[in-house]
Amino acid sequence: MAKKLAWVNEAWNQSLNKTLRNSARIGSNFPHASKGGVYDLAEPEWWTAGFWPGLLWLLYNGSGKEELKLIAEACEAKLDRVLDAYVRLDHDLGFMWTLTSVANYTLTGNEESRVRALKAANYLAARFNLKGRYIRAWNPWSEGERNEGVAIIDCCMNMPLLFWASRVSGDPRFAHIAEAHLDTVVQHFIRKDGSVYHIINFDPVTGDKVEGLGGQGYAPESAWSRGAAWAIYGLTLAYHHTGKHDYLTAAMRAAHFFLSRLPEDHVPAWDFRAPEELRQLRDTSAASCAASGLILLAQMLDGQEDAGVYFAAGERILKSLYENYGDWENPAEEGLLLHGTSHYPQGSNVDVPLIYGDYYFVEGLARLKGCGPFFWE
Repeated sequence: MAKKLAWVNEAWNQSLNKTLRNSARIGSNFPHASKGGVYDLAEPEWWTAGFWPGLLWLLYNGSGKEELKLIAEACEAKLDRVLDAYVRLDHDLGFMWTLTSVANYTLTGNEESRVRALKAANYLAARFNLKGRYIRAWNPWSEGERNEGVAIIDCCMNMPLLFWASRVSGDPRFAHIAEAHLDTVVQHFIRKDGSVYHIINFDPVTGDKVEGLGGQGYAPESAWSRGAAWAIYGLTLAYHHTGKHDYLTAAMRAAHFFLSRLPEDHVPAWDFRAPEELRQLRDTSAASCAASGLILLAQMLDGQEDAGVYFAAGERILKSLYENYGDWENPAEEGLLLHGTSHYPQGSNVDVPLIYGDYYFVEGLARLKGCGPFFWE
């Protein structure tokens, strides 16, 4: 369903050129959020470490620019100390090594990258709680904190690493764990109206659900828009990997909720149920992630009536991001997309460019161009 539109090629070239300029300063480091026009450089243990090299791999694949490949490989090598140290690893192993080692192996056949990604998949699988059928999210953030029972919607996007590991190793156990976690997502995270909990807290001993928590959303029963995007994309990928219709129908439910609450310019508020005065804050990262997921959802429904609806929605969102939220020629701003909202309740990185927003925007463009492969698949 790829469509070549003039604005898509223009947006791709603008993204490529700006990333080439940014790479001269950022190099093989790990940008997270743009502050005062400059991307901060997070520690390699941080969950967003895969998005810059993932962006470089996307643009390398579409352009052949060797300098982007070299930086992405250097980023991947820097993550070895994180993988080998082990103690800082959490469920975001998928975000980190899918966009580095799986990407490298997919595009180049690098055997060292395959081994890195398999090690990461083993560590991710080891976080599975058998009684609750969920993958534990975080390690304690502070001494004495107990969060063994916490799972979050974001982890849907970590599951492709496990499906990949089953495929390349021939061992179905990784996929079994991913499916068990995703079954729990469908059962406990997706509300009847298609809105999504960010966090579910389980009893880690019995596996029983204890409560839903607000997390990065406004409140426990609100509707954090990036959570909806994780669900749309993650569950669509789950259907792609398994053919299981429960995942497809849950993804469609989340998509209907998301699309029905978009404002006129198709870029969501950071939380659809925040008080009206707070809904002026947008989250371009939620928009770009959802758009890439919607285009994949359309492909999964190829030939069915709703496919065109999802494809057109993804295209509209990406076009609005390009025309209304992009920053292309301004040397005083490194971010591609303005107005991302990372963690409003914590007051962290509010109304700034976010590296994962940039990544999913370029990935969405690549989907419109038909320029795969895509590393989650």
